[in-house]
Amino acid sequence: MSCTSVRLRKMLAWTAATLLTTSLAGCHTDMWHQPKLKAQSENRFFVDGKTDRTPVANTVAVGQLRAEQAFYTGKEGGKAVSQLPMPVTMELLRRGQIKYNAFCAPCHGKSGDGQGMIAQRGLALRRQPASFHTDRLRGMPVGYFYDVITNGFGVMYSYASRIEPEDRWAIAAYVRVLQKSYYTQMNELTPEDIQRLQEETKSEGTERTQ
Repeated sequence: MSCTSVRLRKMLAWTAATLLTTSLAGCHTDMWHQPKLKAQSENRFFVDGKTDRTPVANTVAVGQLRAEQAFYTGKEGGKAVSQLPMPVTMELLRRGQIKYNAFCAPCHGKSGDGQGMIAQRGLALRRQPASFHTDRLRGMPVGYFYDVITNGFGVMYSYASRIEPEDRWAIAAYVRVLQKSYYTQMNELTPEDIQRLQEETKSEGTERTQ
């Protein structure tokens, strides 16, 4: 085979490789470049010159169809509901405890007495976080707590973007548990309850010292 033939073959190979690379690159644009209208851009096609179109009446955003008013607002007929819109189970209460300790305890305290870490470190100088054990809050329907979590109250901001509706109800249910346990006397507990309470208290103490 002559040197000319070898060089020709190499040139053809490089040319083929270049063409292949170019064609493959074109297959991986993932439609980066496409004819489309960008949000809030100018558009002379419409009379108002805007690309964005006003949604038709009664349009519902994806995932925002909330037909169950009581579940999503904590109210029915404009009044806070007095019953949870789901069965109260141990799983729900445990979930409520976890979420309460994460989002609520820093201000309201783990027992709900308004003496959380943030309150002790200065927030109380501005406004004392509420204690759930006052006569006023003990008399509030459970839907009230859901509404406060959703919309905020006083210096407390809304947690609607941070806590899902199901977890808001779980927290509201756990607040009821805290309210009931706060005034429960030892003689009202069964021996099994007392033993479990002692075990959990001991377990919490061990975790804090580790």
